[in-house]
Amino acid sequence: MSAALRPALEKGIVTLGLELSPAQVDLLLEFLALLQKWNKVYNLTAVRDPQEMLTHHLLDSLAAVAPLQKHVRSLPREEGELTPLLDVGSGGGLPGVVFAICCPEVDVSCVDTVAKKAAFIQQAAASLRLRNLRGIHARVESLTKPYAVVSCRAFASLLDFTTWSRSALAENGVWLAMKGKHPAEEIAALPADVQVFHVEQLQVPALDAERCIVWMRAL
Repeated sequence: MSAALRPALEKGIVTLGLELSPAQVDLLLEFLALLQKWNKVYNLTAVRDPQEMLTHHLLDSLAAVAPLQKHVRSLPREEGELTPLLDVGSGGGLPGVVFAICCPEVDVSCVDTVAKKAAFIQQAAASLRLRNLRGIHARVESLTKPYAVVSCRAFASLLDFTTWSRSALAENGVWLAMKGKHPAEEIAALPADVQVFHVEQLQVPALDAERCIVWMRAL
């Protein structure tokens, strides 16, 4: 399965302007195979077809990698220091595991209230030997460790996402919310102390659908 999907994945990576090593491409395909295997038992995602998983999950998540890398590069960091990122409602590890594979300078924690989903993340971290990845079984509201970036993909409304994860957002941290169409109504519903400072349009290869990142900070 992995070998058959590789050309489409590599083409998508080039289209997105990402510079990934062959080893990173291997890891992305291994992750997809792992997701398929666990999905049969644990129902991690409703998408079952491998080709559809590639476009709707892998390439969709990869579209946010370059914006994330750009943001991380702008942060003050000591040499060798990893930027902590919390992926909320990570489910099958999208985009959390993809971020961990593509951004070794980011330390990714994936939190989910469903134990089997957090366990899958732990399994992925072990199988793919990703030291910068861990699964956390908890409610995000209970987390107080500060993260420089708090991300989500198709998780909840912007209001709920920012409210629930606020205790985990570091001072000067940012929220990265992956959305479909520009969520004007959700943005309008945000409180005055949450600032949307950028809505970044994404183009997902081989996917005819609108996608964007809503970047926010706490005031």
